[in-house]
Amino acid sequence: MAIPIRLTVNGKPVDAQVEPHTLLVQFLREHLRLTGTHVGCDTAQCGACTVHLDGRAVKSCNVLAVQADGASVTTIEGLAAANGEMHPVQQAFRECHGLQCGFCTPGMVMAATALLKERPNADAHAIREQLEGNLCRCTGYHNIVRAVQQGQAAMHGAAATASAE
Repeated sequence: MAIPIRLTVNGKPVDAQVEPHTLLVQFLREHLRLTGTHVGCDTAQCGACTVHLDGRAVKSCNVLAVQADGASVTTIEGLAAANGEMHPVQQAFRECHGLQCGFCTPGMVMAATALLKERPNADAHAIREQLEGNLCRCTGYHNIVRAVQQGQAAMHGAAATASAE
């Protein structure tokens, strides 16, 4: 029995019918073809599926699509500007080599941008704490933290990151 849902995804209204057991990550990837949200573990352990739900970072493998009814969802595809310019955190990941294989990167970027929106003056400890639920099997996290700090400076000015170093 399909259930109707209505939500906003990356600023666009979406009306759909979903089965009650459909996970938000499945809905995004399979129904909307937004494949930047990755499926890593299916148990909310790795963070590869992190998206923003009403501005809050959530692991979309742990949320049913019907729970997002009426909500606003932003995926990694929705962070870039309309003209295609990358979000400052995305750009910083690229410049700081905050990724290797790239599988965890969308979830890392989504978790980091949520933190920086909520806490513009987050220090390195807060950044590491926020990213604890996002696993990377390629890097030592140093470049990831540096990328978040550079993105923070671009988003909020250099003064915001003075306490982060």
